[in-house]
Amino acid sequence: MATKQALAEIRQDLEAFVGTRVKLRSHKGRNKVVEREGILERTYPNIFVIKIDEKRAQRRVSFSYTDVLTKTVELTVCCESGDIRIKPVKD
Repeated sequence: MATKQALAEIRQDLEAFVGTRVKLRSHKGRNKVVEREGILERTYPNIFVIKIDEKRAQRRVSFSYTDVLTKTVELTVCCESGDIRIKPVKD
């Protein structure tokens, strides 16, 4: 299935950036968008975890690779050479 292949490619892309800073843009519905910055902490078979540094405390949030595929979550990796956007194969 093309969907399984797309999810596997998203996971591979994210595994290459574990430990780097990312910008997260999450669409929560009803025109509510949350933007945060954090560090891509870990990838698992079905989810990935981002550690967010806030003023009060550190939080960990997890998302599935399907969230990236359906564009509910947009990730941009912050690199020295420029920002890299993680996106589905067929955009």
